[in-house]
Amino acid sequence: MERKQRIAVTYGYAVCLVAIITFLITLASLVTSMIDMSDPFHSRYQSKENLASFENYKIKAMEAISKDAAYIPDDVALRKMYDAAKEEVILTAKHGTRRNMIVNGMILFLSIILFIVHWRWMQKIQKGQLISS
Repeated sequence: MERKQRIAVTYGYAVCLVAIITFLITLASLVTSMIDMSDPFHSRYQSKENLASFENYKIKAMEAISKDAAYIPDDVALRKMYDAAKEEVILTAKHGTRRNMIVNGMILFLSIILFIVHWRWMQKIQKGQLISS
């Protein structure tokens, strides 16, 4: 009987330890997502395309257009393209940070529940050992 209690105690404290480690890692990721959400244009979800300024975008667009192109967009059309590309990057970054925050929030909640349930269980086992000894 004592061997079963020892295994149960080891299991219970192991789950508590894993829950604490999971909580800390998830909390760090959640904080990172909150920071990314505050500035989605510079978040880790940003595309590789350089949209730091319109001039950079214009240079890259003009390099992509061949000399034989039938249509060369003017600055107004390029500005619209730049604004659309920039908006897409921001929306993609916001979606990524929201998704990450929801998933991390759920994992955080589950780790707290697991810790509380197993910690209380360990306390009941410990009280049972003190009474029986």
